Amino acid sequence: MAIKQTEQKESMLKKGWWLILLLIASFIAPLFVTEFYLTVLCEALVMSLFALSFNLLFGYMGQLSFGQAAFFGLGGYAVAMLITKAQFNFWLSLIAGPPLAALVALIVGYFCVRLRGIYFAILTLAFGQLIFVVIFKWHKFTGGDDGIQGVFPPDFLKPSTAYYYLILIIFIASTFVLWRIVNSPFGQTLKAMRENPERTEFLGINIARYQLITFVIAAAFAGLAGAIWVPFYRSVAPSYLFWVKSGEPVMAAILGGPSTFFGPVLGMFIMTFFHAYILGFTHFWPVIMGTLILIIIFLLPGGVLGFAQEKLKERRERLNQLTKK
Repeated sequence: MAIKQTEQKESMLKKGWWLILLLIASFIAPLFVTEFYLTVLCEALVMSLFALSFNLLFGYMGQLSFGQAAFFGLGGYAVAMLITKAQFNFWLSLIAGPPLAALVALIVGYFCVRLRGIYFAILTLAFGQLIFVVIFKWHKFTGGDDGIQGVFPPDFLKPSTAYYYLILIIFIASTFVLWRIVNSPFGQTLKAMRENPERTEFLGINIARYQLITFVIAAAFAGLAGAIWVPFYRSVAPSYLFWVKSGEPVMAAILGGPSTFFGPVLGMFIMTFFHAYILGFTHFWPVIMGTLILIIIFLLPGGVLGFAQEKLKERRERLNQLTKK
């Protein structure tokens, strides 16, 4: 038994060596990158957390949401309003973002989880746009289309490097929690619901309840992403809640691979750095990004990471067959 456990630990270390290297690289990155690329890296980490929250719905629950930006924006507005209007403590303001997003998601999700497929997607889009309009029109409370400016973090977090480490630590902790969720019995139930909802329901599992819980969890992490981004960017605007923003994690999941846990993270890093690079040459970034998405859909339907995993699996199978011979 002890020998088997040791072998399992060694196997896990072999599989996770690339993750250890990435963690080391992310902690020493500020020593080697310029201020511009450090800012891009901060954006990539925040948006990757946003993409992971979306993929909890899309990749694991099997439901496409176009309203995820509403919860991202609500988390950001919670922090901005508490810091600028109430002069609240920064850390308490940061903590307030996810619960607000989760509370709104509980109300919105109660109606959304009753539907599936395209109807679920359209209803999340409708609710997302409704929240956007409320924020956009309520000028006295939210600042309307002007947004809220001057959302500053504490002095020791104002340097880009210091705030980068805050984002990195929150991203690592959140990713670990999400990874534990999708690999828990709860996560396995979500996958079963995605593959065959009728059979899962026949086993006595309340699908609507599981979907509502997942919807709230995904919203909380989206709200956390918005909450940590706004003090770094120093402002928040209604565009954070617009449906176009909800399309970013969708594209990231398609690029990286929604069937893999880290696929949306890879996709979002590709998008963010590609965007920063392309803007140096042309403003027609959406056209180029759209072309890239089309290429991925036609040539790599499982996404970059999904395609790589499939090829590695095929290679292992061939090697196993050769060793048997």
